[in-house]
Amino acid sequence: MSPAMASAATGTLPSPEYPRVKTPAPETFEGQILALLPSLRRYSRSLTRSDTDGEDLLQDCVEKVLTRRGQWRGLNLRAWVLTIMTNLYRNDLRQQGDRSFVDLDDSTDLPAAETSNDPLERSRLEAALNSLGEEYRAVLMLVVVEGYSYQDVATALDIPIGTVMSRLSRARRKMTNLMNADNVIALRRPK
Repeated sequence: MSPAMASAATGTLPSPEYPRVKTPAPETFEGQILALLPSLRRYSRSLTRSDTDGEDLLQDCVEKVLTRRGQWRGLNLRAWVLTIMTNLYRNDLRQQGDRSFVDLDDSTDLPAAETSNDPLERSRLEAALNSLGEEYRAVLMLVVVEGYSYQDVATALDIPIGTVMSRLSRARRKMTNLMNADNVIALRRPK
């Protein structure tokens, strides 16, 4: 039997570094965590506003999930993992203590990215997202990007559902204002 056939029969994938790497079955706990990794990566990066910090948060979260798998009650794995990630992020913020956020109600003139005829809308969108406070950005990302229901977000973030709706509304309004502000083109008057 060839090595490729043997690895297919045993459920392992050949690799130059690791000749026999087992991939978890999708129905196993590890397989379900593996399936959640792309959305967890997006969420961690949106929380931290950094690729490297997001990867660190993701690694810490997966490590904690795997070591505490006995505490999972078998209900909604995705919500449980998001709650762990959110709590890890909040704990890290408390330990740092040097970051400050401005409440959206108190901020009238948050600076937007300087764009002079910038056709790259992605950079404007990223600047607008980064100008949102952590609590607004988290709700916006979970509902709009990840597609979670209001109830799932409320459970994951441990806040009332009304707070989810309020934060989402304010975040959308702020994003709309920031994105529209960048579309204004100053016209010169003819002489």
